[in-house]
Amino acid sequence: MKRRGLVLLALVLAVTLTSGTLALGAYPERPIKLIIPWAAGGDTDAIVRVFAELAKKYLPQPLVATNITGASATRGALEAKKSPPDGYTLYAVHDYIHTTYYTGVADVNYWDFDPICLATATPAVLAATGKAPWNSMKELLEDAKKRPGEIKVGATLGSTSHFFPAMIEKDTGAKWKYVSYEGTAQRMTALLGGHIDLGETNLTQHDKVKVGQMKMLAIATERRSPEIPDVPTFKELGINVVYAVNRGYLVPKGTPEAIQVQLEQTCEKVTKDPAFAESMKKQGTDIVFLGRKAYADFLKKNDGLNAEVAQALGLKKK
Repeated sequence: MKRRGLVLLALVLAVTLTSGTLALGAYPERPIKLIIPWAAGGDTDAIVRVFAELAKKYLPQPLVATNITGASATRGALEAKKSPPDGYTLYAVHDYIHTTYYTGVADVNYWDFDPICLATATPAVLAATGKAPWNSMKELLEDAKKRPGEIKVGATLGSTSHFFPAMIEKDTGAKWKYVSYEGTAQRMTALLGGHIDLGETNLTQHDKVKVGQMKMLAIATERRSPEIPDVPTFKELGINVVYAVNRGYLVPKGTPEAIQVQLEQTCEKVTKDPAFAESMKKQGTDIVFLGRKAYADFLKKNDGLNAEVAQALGLKKK
């Protein structure tokens, strides 16, 4: 009798495990919403849409890119946070998740989510409108010191495009006049049109330099980029600024671990895809894959660094 009971228990366990495997194998059974908290046409939107398109090769259902914009990306963050933790919401994020929190723009931060992966890093470039009178950082800084608070810098306040020029400001003693824009696309339109003097950009805009619409003054990398070898790094100019926009993916807190693993594996496959490498080169972006644990460590460290920067810049409100 006892033997028969053990056999029945073994059969029940076998069926349960098989059912669990089948259920996991079926995920995803419908499209996954991929929240992009910035407007269409910007750098994040372009990079994330390439990721979503290539993910179709590795998932049985598509990632549906959805722009939820406003309040320096806070609307998209809140939408992702309140979404059910069922594996059908993926959230595209970058360093603004830290900067907007510490500047008091948002009440949401990375710890409100579960990490999936870091995918890319885009080095920052300080660019001037093509109509600007300066052709170098030296000329810009000399002018800035003569008329503090007059040179207009476009930025999404509280985000990376604000922190980057603020770091330059702090290290050089320059004082900018900030003009707020909701995202990269609007800011670039203003810069190319000469409505602002300076702004953060990246290597994707190098074609604008060739036609005289923009001047790239310095890049925030350790070494010069082979894509723009004539543009100096801030460090070689004696300005201690190294900065990049790090983009990754999160899910709502409590999403089942098996689903997180599947999404992490998909992320790794996409970042190793030659088509992704080719596209990211055109986007002026480096591929930097980190899985869930390494990305969690990265987010924690990056959060501390951004808190320190916000404090040093006088921007910290939390």
